[in-house]
Amino acid sequence: MNQHADQALVLVEENAPTTRCRILETAERFFREIGYQKTTVADIAKTLRMSPANVYRFFESKKAINEAVVERVTRDIEALIASIAARTGMTASARLAEIVRALHHDCLERCQDNPRIHEMVEAAMTESWNVCRHHVERISDVLVRVVTEGARTGEFVVEDPDMAAQCVHVAIVRYCHPVLVSQYPNAPAPPLETMIAFLQRALGARDPGRAGTP
Repeated sequence: MNQHADQALVLVEENAPTTRCRILETAERFFREIGYQKTTVADIAKTLRMSPANVYRFFESKKAINEAVVERVTRDIEALIASIAARTGMTASARLAEIVRALHHDCLERCQDNPRIHEMVEAAMTESWNVCRHHVERISDVLVRVVTEGARTGEFVVEDPDMAAQCVHVAIVRYCHPVLVSQYPNAPAPPLETMIAFLQRALGARDPGRAGTP
């Protein structure tokens, strides 16, 4: 390797976090415009004036890029529901309702406004990509936190908060799973607010209609 190549390699390694972000930003832009299946590593590399081999220095495969983009896409909703769970001045019942609404809105909005990105998330869920497994686990952790706090304060009447949170998670899948939201929009199901009220009652919430009052 010559001196210029050595210098270029050092520069790339020093700027690795920035380069990685640029690769993901470019990949996400392509995914939104033409879809993740039609996008190639060569497309991404050409746009960044890099070689495909250089891209593979940061991501071992095209699937690794896909998973990283899905992680970028799901990061915002994970942060949002975590912030809702941490709010003060709201009952656990109110926070649970807001979390369910946020998850549904996020999935519905992506399906309608960014169908190609939604298609990728849908594929990730269907094919059980690791990033989606982690995403589901983070949602479950947030639900467990809220139900556990509600049980601790006596707002919820449940013997096993972990199991109760799992039941809530299963009950809301119809409203936040990308496949069900996009491919079966007219499948029989109660309105979202009806399901939320049902879950609040099932948890033994005191007067869920006043859910904003601690």
